[in-house]
Amino acid sequence: MFGALALIAYPLLGRLMGMSDKAFGVWAGLAVDNTAEAVATGAIYSKAALAYPTLAKLCRNALMGFVILGFAIYYSRRGLAKEVTRKGLFLWQKFPKFVLGFLALSVLFSILFAALRSADERAFLAERTNTLKNLSEWAFQLTFKGVGLRTSFRDMARTGLSPLIVGVAAEAAVAVFTLAMVFVVEGVLPTL
Repeated sequence: MFGALALIAYPLLGRLMGMSDKAFGVWAGLAVDNTAEAVATGAIYSKAALAYPTLAKLCRNALMGFVILGFAIYYSRRGLAKEVTRKGLFLWQKFPKFVLGFLALSVLFSILFAALRSADERAFLAERTNTLKNLSEWAFQLTFKGVGLRTSFRDMARTGLSPLIVGVAAEAAVAVFTLAMVFVVEGVLPTL
């Protein structure tokens, strides 16, 4: 629900504050929880802003596995996971495997691009990349529509106002904190 509201509120706030495409995109990538909604929020702001929330979410998602793994190792070493007998297997089961997919595809495409020496070979790869990009955008639109279909206002009404108030407060705090971070970094490092 908060991500759906972000689609409307964030672009309006960004325009009111006169944010650059880069600053807005980074803010959307940091503050909007769901990847699909963060990317859509960037796309609504501008085509140029679209790349930044995408990059922010990809970095966060790729690094999240290592953070989770670090916490698991920390708790394991402190003896807080005594019920886990086979710790290596436990870590492998909990490790998000998509991170390995990201790494494998990055290595594969880096090697493939380095192997292409002629302009014709690179043009051929660029054409295929555009086809995959179009397919990706189509799949994204389909997925994003599915996010809205799973919203149940009846379930939300049954839970009462307390979770809604806590959620709004948390989302507002994240939005303000990340906005402040973006403005500080933009002011300190304006050429990035």
